[in-house]
Amino acid sequence: MGTTQLEAVQEPKYWHLKTVLSEALDSDFAVGEVLPNERDLAARFGVARATLRQALEQLELEGRLQRRRGVGTTVAPPRVGVAVATAQHGWAGGDNDEAWQAIECTKATAPAAVAAMLDTDAGEPVHVVRRIRAAHGQAVAAELLYVPMSSVPELSAIEAPSGSARARSVLRELHRLDLDGQDRSVELGSARADDAKELDRLPGAPVLVVTTRYLAAAGTAAVSVATYRADTCRLTFGDSGALEISHDEQERKAS
Repeated sequence: MGTTQLEAVQEPKYWHLKTVLSEALDSDFAVGEVLPNERDLAARFGVARATLRQALEQLELEGRLQRRRGVGTTVAPPRVGVAVATAQHGWAGGDNDEAWQAIECTKATAPAAVAAMLDTDAGEPVHVVRRIRAAHGQAVAAELLYVPMSSVPELSAIEAPSGSARARSVLRELHRLDLDGQDRSVELGSARADDAKELDRLPGAPVLVVTTRYLAAAGTAAVSVATYRADTCRLTFGDSGALEISHDEQERKAS
């Protein structure tokens, strides 16, 4: 990596540094290689460590770098294309979808925003199914699927223990429903502690949050909140999963 001092530029210094670092990653480093520590990098480029951190954070957000526990900052492999669009009237992660693994199922109250989407009363318990999605042997997403009791009325008659078996039972009953459609939103977020652990990320790391509302004749059948790794995933949308971009904050919250 070169030692050229940064010259005065119109754009923010950290942004120019990001460009210089990105070029160095292409020419001087291999995928998985560990970068020098922040003090050495800052000295080489003649910048403050705060400026360096801004550049590194931006490169991590763009998927060029990964911060790994006990290892440091490494050069990231190319992003994995992950399809998030399903048939408009179909469920994601069916019984034959080996990409999704059911982990557990609990009864809990949904967050206020999710409860509003489900049109359930505040404090009303719902089934919360936790699943992990893998691609190329790597965990790329952690999902919480919120299912109202009314969506799986026959579940009470099923003898299923807790944990993954219970989760599969809820999913099996849920997938018997005929869907009228679904809507989906994608936004940038920060990894919560439990998601970060599942995805081998640091808490607060940038993630892509995909919220899907599954619609049935009686209303909202379930709501999925899936957290995808922003550093390794490139979300793809087919004809059935058009991506709508809104610049109005109120419209975004209402969607």
